[in-house]
Amino acid sequence: MNILSLFSLKKSTGPRDLELSMAGLKLGDSVLQICGSDYGLITTLAKAVGLSGQAFAIARTQHDAETFERGATDAGVLVDVKVATLEALPFKDDFFDLVVIKQVLGELTQNDRVRGLQEALRVLRTGGRCLIIDPSMRGGLGAILSRQSLDPRYIANGGPQGALEQEGFHGVRLLAERDGLRFVEGAKSTQT
Repeated sequence: MNILSLFSLKKSTGPRDLELSMAGLKLGDSVLQICGSDYGLITTLAKAVGLSGQAFAIARTQHDAETFERGATDAGVLVDVKVATLEALPFKDDFFDLVVIKQVLGELTQNDRVRGLQEALRVLRTGGRCLIIDPSMRGGLGAILSRQSLDPRYIANGGPQGALEQEGFHGVRLLAERDGLRFVEGAKSTQT
């Protein structure tokens, strides 16, 4: 057997492998997915934290909550779903290891975006991370079409990186831009 074959990397093939890799969750973590129309993402995240962890989803409507719950039941995972807004999360301070916001932030008004990120920061544990998954910013005609639903101020102020930095997140960085998605994270400071 060749030594190189022992250390070859396995190419990810699952539809959620990239998102799961960017989330960086481990057994026992607590994770929150905020709104969005990707109802299957929280089930993948719930599998990653296992029975020793906690997975929550915030839905905008009762119909969305039922869709989240149905997906979790079908996947055989535990997900606690609550109907709430990003601007008023029904959780205690310093609760989550990871907050995931997928394709929601750029569609909010400036005020709702600020309040939402302040709430995400509040519910994160010290050292916890906020992962924003947004559509990639394309060039040309694709840029015009992909930006139609985004708040122009969001784009002008640096998109997810700018929004996280402006609300006090630390270590803000672009993790990856692939498959039409941009993954950006910021952490709650360990300094008080």
